[in-house]
Amino acid sequence: MEFVETSEARERSGLRLVVVPGIPSPWGEAAKTILHLKQIPFVAVRLTPGDAALAEWTGQTSAPVAMYDDEPPRGGWAEILLLAERLAPKPALLPTDPERRAEVFGLSHEICGEMGLGWCRRLLGVAAGLEGGGGFPKPVAEYLAPKYGYRPGIGAEAQQRVLDVLGMLAGRLRRQRDAGADYYLGADLTAVDVYSAAFMALLAPLPPEHCPMPDFMRAAMGTLDDATRDALDPILLEHRDLVYERHGKLPLEL
Repeated sequence: MEFVETSEARERSGLRLVVVPGIPSPWGEAAKTILHLKQIPFVAVRLTPGDAALAEWTGQTSAPVAMYDDEPPRGGWAEILLLAERLAPKPALLPTDPERRAEVFGLSHEICGEMGLGWCRRLLGVAAGLEGGGGFPKPVAEYLAPKYGYRPGIGAEAQQRVLDVLGMLAGRLRRQRDAGADYYLGADLTAVDVYSAAFMALLAPLPPEHCPMPDFMRAAMGTLDDATRDALDPILLEHRDLVYERHGKLPLEL
């Protein structure tokens, strides 16, 4: 993966992807995997706090952001997926059948969207960091709090959402396995599989040889309470490993 500075990225055409450096931010890692699967060439730009030129160019201070030619910035997981599908229709990660397509978007939202699995795991890390119960270091928690809509007391709601989504995902994978299928929607890989694999980083990060990152972040991302540990069905991590083995690129480039 080629990294360039903001000034060079702005001068280039094609696809530029702003990414969080040094940690496996699942939204960004999912985007990278999608681009890898579809063999879409891109250059990466590291998100740097205080980079005014980057914020002016992308219109935001978060990542990932996909910048394609002179088109508007795309910062949402669904926007980036749809761009990738347009640039490289094969292999398709979205079904053509409308009902199955809606199913992919619905399941993906429960993983990637607001108050989904990833969002709520981030909220729990923020709440713990601000309320003295571990989680993210306080400066990180203070930075992330407004991005995820933290408010005192939201931890209980976020925790229940994590448990509910984990249970739903694991139940679906077990039904698929009983039917002889490896993926969430049968015999074919879809975007749901990519997102599920990437977002396991917020519960059980890949080992250091596959995912190098600072020890404090590994501890923050992998620390689980008893209820979450019980809800993290082994089939979710088995599915993650299968997706990375068959379709991903290891070690992750952070």
